[in-house]
Amino acid sequence: MYSIFAVTAPGLEPFTAQELELLGLLKPEKEPGSVQSGGIAYAGDLHGIYRANLWLRSASRVLVRLGEFEAIGFSELRKRAGKLEWEHFVKPGMPISLRVTCHKSRLYHSDGVAQRVAAAIGDRLGSLPQVLKFSDEDEGQPPQLVIVRLAHDICTISIDSSGELLHRRGYRLATAKAPLRESLAAGMLLAASWDPGAPLLDPFCGSGTIAIEAAMLAAGLAPGERRHFAFMDWPGYEAGLWESMTARAEKHHRRLPTAGRAHILASDRDAGAIEMAHANAERAGVAGLIEFTCQAVSAIQPPPGPGWIVTNPPYGLRVSSEKDLRNLYAQLGNVLRAKCPSWQVAILCSDLKLLSQAHLPLDTSLHLVNGGISVMLARGSVG
Repeated sequence: MYSIFAVTAPGLEPFTAQELELLGLLKPEKEPGSVQSGGIAYAGDLHGIYRANLWLRSASRVLVRLGEFEAIGFSELRKRAGKLEWEHFVKPGMPISLRVTCHKSRLYHSDGVAQRVAAAIGDRLGSLPQVLKFSDEDEGQPPQLVIVRLAHDICTISIDSSGELLHRRGYRLATAKAPLRESLAAGMLLAASWDPGAPLLDPFCGSGTIAIEAAMLAAGLAPGERRHFAFMDWPGYEAGLWESMTARAEKHHRRLPTAGRAHILASDRDAGAIEMAHANAERAGVAGLIEFTCQAVSAIQPPPGPGWIVTNPPYGLRVSSEKDLRNLYAQLGNVLRAKCPSWQVAILCSDLKLLSQAHLPLDTSLHLVNGGISVMLARGSVG
């Protein structure tokens, strides 16, 4: 059994824990201390690592904790790191990327720590790994990421099983202004408690991320079905286990209404954004489940019956910063009261003053981060 940590963006931890419970990887009562700042800790084998990468929608990456020990000197660090079972995760000469943080420890020089850990891997495997610099924003398949954290002289070493961040599902090649990460869009749907059998409306859809994530959720599509993961390059990779898991995932797909009767509606006044959104939905295999329309928010025509509005309207910091958006939010509130009575609503925004213009009873206690900007997901019911 491994100690595994599912990393999330700030604020999404309880919803990732909910996902892990539904996947059978976390006990329903939550193991003590499992929900932590920045992610969820749980115990599991290779099945638990593969399954989390395949199905988690709101997480950023899945880490395996290789070891934790005290280190107050470089020689001690190298010796103890060299005792870890690197051979299960790194092949001799395999390129790696080291990410080191040091906090209130006698070993405070991150480059020195990285050099000793790389040397320790070489000691264990018989040859030094090739250490490459790589950022999460870089394109292409990243080298194997090793994360080293020193805090109060305690060194924790983890290895990444995901590779590219999990929000990179592979379908979004085209983006509109201020794109929303797929993992955040999925987290918004989970936080809004959207019922996949109920209508969903996004009147500011941009490149369609919220609608596409909703369609994938409703159709039972695993977000990791079509991509490569770091664990596939491990010496201990079990291809048969992964293939059986993805085969079961394909059988999990659900048949849903197609275009003319779609219960997921996405609109935007930008024709270019709608074109991009439709192309992204095609790549995701869910274009038939979403009705895309180029229109202003005032022109929306929601389907009958209560549903959900989950949306990420412009809020000034990322788009049209010099434009007064108060009228837009006031109009949004008026339209929802007139056309969507009793619907549930979840609005991502960074500005309480803008939200107040909608005059909707919203709970603004859930704080998240979108592209480095502190935001809130305001949730409530249309009066």
